[in-house]
Amino acid sequence: MTNNIVSVNGREYAWPNEPLVVICCDGSEPAYMDVAREQGLMPNLDQILTKGETHLAKSVIPSFTNPNNLSIVTGRPPAVHGICGNYLIDPETGQEVMMNDPKFLRAPTIFAHFQQAGAKVAVVTAKDKLRLLLGKGLRFGDGTAVSFSSEKADQCTMDDHGIANVCEMVGMDVPEVYSAELSEFVFAAGVKLLSSMQPDLMYLSTTDYVQHKYAPGSDGANAFYAMMDRYLGQLDDGGAAIVLTADHGMKDKHLSDGAPDVIYLQEVLDGWLGKDAARVILPITDPYVVHHGALGSFATVYLPADTDVAALVERVKTLDGIDACYDRSEGCRIFELPEDRTGDMIVVSGGVAHSKVIGTSADRHDLSGLNEPLRSHGGLSEQVVPLITNRQTVDLTSDLRNFDAFFVGCNHLVEMAEAAE
Repeated sequence: MTNNIVSVNGREYAWPNEPLVVICCDGSEPAYMDVAREQGLMPNLDQILTKGETHLAKSVIPSFTNPNNLSIVTGRPPAVHGICGNYLIDPETGQEVMMNDPKFLRAPTIFAHFQQAGAKVAVVTAKDKLRLLLGKGLRFGDGTAVSFSSEKADQCTMDDHGIANVCEMVGMDVPEVYSAELSEFVFAAGVKLLSSMQPDLMYLSTTDYVQHKYAPGSDGANAFYAMMDRYLGQLDDGGAAIVLTADHGMKDKHLSDGAPDVIYLQEVLDGWLGKDAARVILPITDPYVVHHGALGSFATVYLPADTDVAALVERVKTLDGIDACYDRSEGCRIFELPEDRTGDMIVVSGGVAHSKVIGTSADRHDLSGLNEPLRSHGGLSEQVVPLITNRQTVDLTSDLRNFDAFFVGCNHLVEMAEAAE
C-alpha cells in the first residue's frame, strides 16, 4: 500500500483493512432474496445479516447491464463514464454498434486506480462482453490483477487476463452461456481467488439468465439463490467484507396469455412521421438476446432535423404504457446520461402493471427463444435493487445508489473487531 486514500473520479476511497468483495447479482429484483429467505433457502445470508445490514438502492436509468456495471466500478453515473446502454449509434460514424469496446469508457475504474496505488484486484464476470470494459487500465502479468469471464475462462492467459488455467483452479468446465452455471462459475472463482490471491478488491458480476426466465419464488429462482447463498457463506467465512447489490431489477413483461406486452415504437413513429423517418434504438440489445428478444423498457429515438420534438414528446406520452418521455436535454439531465450518445428523444415504458416493453417493429424481433413468458427490465420499475453488507455501517446516507457499493465498502463499514467492542 502506498497511501491510505485513493481518489477516483472525484470520490475518495479509504483503503480497505480486509478484502472487499463487491457482488453485482445481475437482475436481482429485491423480491428474489426476500422470498428465498422466507422459504429458508438462504441460511448463510440470514446469518450474515445478524452482523450486517440490508438496504434498498437505486440503479441508473436505463436499468440495463452495461450502464450499471460501469457505474458500480467507476462510482459515477453514465454522464461521467459514458456507457449509457449496451448498444448505441456511434456519433463518430453514425453506425449502430455494441458499446463493449473500452474506447467508449470515459472514466477510469476503481480497480485501475487501486492497482496503481499498490492494491491487488480481481474482476470476474459471467459474460465476456463486460470484461474488456471492467478491465480497462489494468496491468497484467505481475500478480496484482486478474480479469476474466466465465464464458471464456478456458482462453485466459497471463498477458491478457493475469491468470491461466482458470477452469482447473475453479474445478468447473466452461458453462453454457444460457445457464445458471455461468453465474455459479463466477462465485466459485471468487471463493478460490479470495484464498489464493487474497485481493484487496474483488468484483463479481453475474448474468441475469435465471431472472429473465424465473419469477421470485419459482423453483428455478429458488435453486439459483440457494446456490448463491452457499458461496456467500464461503466468502463470509473467508474473512471478506461483502457488499452485494444488483445492476437492475426484473419484472414480468407479458400479457395474461403469456404474449410479450410490447409497444412497437418504430411502427408507431412510421405511421406518424413516415417510413423510417425516425430511428428507434433499443439499448438493451446485445449478443445475448435469446432470453429477452431485445425487448426492454427504455429506448432512444433519433429524429429528422425539422421535427417538432416538444410536440412529439407530448404525443408519445399519450401512448398506453409510457411512463416518461423527454427530449434529449431534459432526459439526460434527469437520468444523468451523456447527451452526445443519446437520441433526440428518450422513452421509458412500464405502465400501471409495469409490464410494457418497447420494440422497434414486430418483424425485427426474433422471439422464438422465449420459452417462458417475457421478463425484462430497463425502466423505472426495475430501478430499485438491494444493497446488502455483512458488516454494520456508519454515517450511511438513506439516498443510496448501486454505484455507491465500493464507496460504502471502503468508507462506511465497521470492522468486525470494532463492532465486537
